[in-house]
Amino acid sequence: MSSNLELTAAPSEQATAPENEATASAPSEVESPSPLLAQSAPTARAPEPPSEDEADDDEDDDDEADALDDTGLGAVEEVLAAAEAQDAAEAAADEEVEQVPTVLEPEPEPTPYERELHAPHVRSTGEPAEIDPDELDPDALKVVLRLHQHGHQAYLVGGCVRDLLLGRKPKDFDVATSAHPNEVRAIFRNCRLIGRRFRLAHVYFKGGKIIEVSTFRANPTELEAAAPAAPEDEGESGGDDLLITHDNVFGTAQQDARRRDFTINGLFYDVSEGRVIDYVRGRRDLDERFIRTIGDPEVRMREDPVRILRAVRFAAKLDLDIESRTYAAMEGAVEDLPRCAPARLLEETFRLIRGGVSAPALKLLDALDALKLLLPPVNAYLKQHGKEGEKTFYAFAQALDRRVAAGEPLDDAILLEALLVPISHSGPPAEPQDGGRPSVSQVVEELLAGFVQSARLPRRIAERCRMLLLAQRTLSGERRRKSAAFRRHPLFGEALTVFEMSVEATGEGREQLEAWKAGEVPPPRAESSEGEGGSEPGGQRKRRRRRRRRRSSGEGAASAGSSGSGAGEA
Repeated sequence: MSSNLELTAAPSEQATAPENEATASAPSEVESPSPLLAQSAPTARAPEPPSEDEADDDEDDDDEADALDDTGLGAVEEVLAAAEAQDAAEAAADEEVEQVPTVLEPEPEPTPYERELHAPHVRSTGEPAEIDPDELDPDALKVVLRLHQHGHQAYLVGGCVRDLLLGRKPKDFDVATSAHPNEVRAIFRNCRLIGRRFRLAHVYFKGGKIIEVSTFRANPTELEAAAPAAPEDEGESGGDDLLITHDNVFGTAQQDARRRDFTINGLFYDVSEGRVIDYVRGRRDLDERFIRTIGDPEVRMREDPVRILRAVRFAAKLDLDIESRTYAAMEGAVEDLPRCAPARLLEETFRLIRGGVSAPALKLLDALDALKLLLPPVNAYLKQHGKEGEKTFYAFAQALDRRVAAGEPLDDAILLEALLVPISHSGPPAEPQDGGRPSVSQVVEELLAGFVQSARLPRRIAERCRMLLLAQRTLSGERRRKSAAFRRHPLFGEALTVFEMSVEATGEGREQLEAWKAGEVPPPRAESSEGEGGSEPGGQRKRRRRRRRRRSSGEGAASAGSSGSGAGEA
C-alpha cells in the first residue's frame, strides 16, 4: 500500500574522534561516504478498491507511517553524505595526515645483524624474562628490534605492559623510541606521520594492523616551570592556567615516563633484555591495585581534565581503586572538562561504553558530578527519578555491557540509543521538526543536536539513533504497524536488538518480543490507544480518515470524466 512505503536507512557506522579517524581508514585514502540509497517512487497505476481488512490496516498504520516512513530520508541522505565529506576533509586538515602509496611496499629483507636482535626468554642474569616473549605481538617486536638496529632506544610502553603484567590480553601494542618522527619514517617504508598536537608515526602491517610509534617527550609544564620566566610574559600567563595545548617537546625515556598520566601507564618494557623499566613506581601501584597520578594530582588533572575519564575507564575496566588524593583532584577538576575539545570528551565517553563497563563507569562519573557536563539528559533523568530512575537506567547499562562483553558487534548508534531509551520514555515526544519529521523526547533531540554541532558526532549516527528510538514504540505495541512492511525496514534487526535489551532490563514487553521473533504482530497495548485518543467513549476504536492515494494526471482526468457521466445518469 502507498502508506507503507519501504524505508531506506543509513548503513552502520562507527563514531570516532578526530584522533582516531586516521587509523580507521586505509593508509592511502580517506573513506568516501557510503552510496546513497535511493527510495524508489511507486509506479503510477489505477487504484484498486481495498478490502475491509486492508482499509483497517491502513487506518491503523497512518500514525506509524508518519513516524517512520515520512521522515524525508531521501533528502536527509544527501545532506548527511555532504556532511560526511566535509567532516572527512576537516579531519584530514586537523590531523595533517601524510598520505602514503595505495600499494604498500614490502618489508625489506633482514640484514645479517638482525638475527642477533631478538626477545630472549632468559635474561642475562639467568632469570626468566619478566614478560614471556611469546605473549608479545610479533609485528611490535619487528618495530622495536628494527629501531634498535638503527641505533635508537625503543621500548614497548603503556597499556600493553600494564595489561600483560595484570595477566590480561592487550588490545594493541605501542612503542616509544628516541627516534624523532621523521627518523622513524625514514626507517620504515610503510609509515606515515599523523597529528598536530602530538606528532606520531604509524607503521602499517598486513591486515590493516597499525603499530603506533611515539618519540620520547618531556612535560612542557615542567620545562616551563624550570625555565626562568621572562618579565614581559609574567602578566600574560597568569601562572594558573596549566592546560597543555602542545606536546611535541622531545626528551629522554625517563622524562617521557614522568610525562604520562598514571603510574600504571608509565611502565616500559625492554624486549632485548627481558625486563620492565619502572621510573614512576608503577609496579607498586599495580601490586596494590591503585590508580595514582604521576606527580601532583591537582596539577596533572588541570593539565588535561580528560584524564578524569581515563581514570574512570581504567578503574572500571581493570577493577582498580583510585588513590584518595587522585580522586580528590578529579573532583576538583570536573569543572574544567568544558575547556577540553568536545570531540575528545565524546570519544572518551564512547570508549567507556564500548569497553563493556558503562554501568560502573557512569556510576563513578555520577559520583564525581561529571554527568551534568558530559551527558546532561542522563544527569537530569537520574536526579528527577531518584532511586527508581537509577535502577532502571543502570539496568539498561548492565544489559548493554553483557552484550558487549559477549562480543556482539554493536555500532555507536546502538550503544548510544541503549542508554537513551529510558530517558526517551520518561518525557513526552517533541514537536515535529521542520519538514514534518517526527521527534523523540525534547531532551534527547537536544542532546543529539549538541553532539553533532559541538562534538563532531556524525549526523548519520545521530539520525540512526533517533530512528531506532522511534521504532521502539512500534516494537513495544504503543503503535501498530503491518508486520511485513516493518520487518523489511533495514533498521528492524538493530531496533529489535535494543528492544531485547529493554525487555531484559525492565522485564516488560516479553510477550511482544516473542511475537516479533516468531514472525507475528503483537497486539497493541490497551493503554496506548486510550492515551493517544484513538478510542471513543463507547469503547469503539475511532476510525481515522484514510488518506487518498495520489493519482497521475491521466488517471485524474479519467476519474473526473467517469464521475461526471455518472452524475449525468443519476
